[in-house]
Amino acid sequence: MKVFLTSSIGGSYKENGKRIPCALDDSNNFLELLKKYWPKNPKCLILSSDPENQEVNDSFKFIFDEAFKISNLPLSKIDICDSRNENKLADTIYDYNLIFLAGGHVPTQNEFFNRIHLKELLKSYDGIVIGISAGTMNCADMVYAQPELDGEAIDPNYKRYLNGLDLTTISVFPHFQDAKDLTVDGLRVVEDISLEDSKIRPFYALVDGSYIFVDDNKSTLYGEAYYFNNGAFTKVCDKDKSIQL
Repeated sequence: MKVFLTSSIGGSYKENGKRIPCALDDSNNFLELLKKYWPKNPKCLILSSDPENQEVNDSFKFIFDEAFKISNLPLSKIDICDSRNENKLADTIYDYNLIFLAGGHVPTQNEFFNRIHLKELLKSYDGIVIGISAGTMNCADMVYAQPELDGEAIDPNYKRYLNGLDLTTISVFPHFQDAKDLTVDGLRVVEDISLEDSKIRPFYALVDGSYIFVDDNKSTLYGEAYYFNNGAFTKVCDKDKSIQL
């Protein structure tokens, strides 16, 4: 299995409130590496982050079908797995050689993945997995589900650590370029939430365009990223550079 853990891979932009397909982000030679492992006439399955939101799921499917074509990564088939067909996943997942884990709300997606027994199904999967944002976060053995919605940061029952898909031991905090200016429930996302949580378990913060490639238990980080551990963070890689983790 080849696993791409990304913060964002581009593929669309907004114009007059409408999302328009475009080429994938090729920062840090992402497309070059992806094309190296791209199957012939791949069949792609998108795993939703919100199985009940069929309108958004269908839009996501359309956007990325077009984005892959624009990026010269054609697909022979693209489907989405959500509440409409989740009961068929165990019988169909191995028909696909490319699995796409969508972005969204981490706990919602995590609950869906548990419901469809995705962790167990992926143990016998031998294709490419691409995670985006929440999809990347849920790939870890132990997921850092950072609070992002109003009420989550101050809710004593909100679980910040969840069992994930166990495709990597690396926990990821995406969209770091935006998080530095965000607050949740009056708390600063980086200073008051992330740094405190890193005292419990370390994680890597990725800016959009950076990614981690996992192949045969070897993990390589590409692009700008930061390591959070024990209440502090340090820059560990720059754009257009790479390091072994």
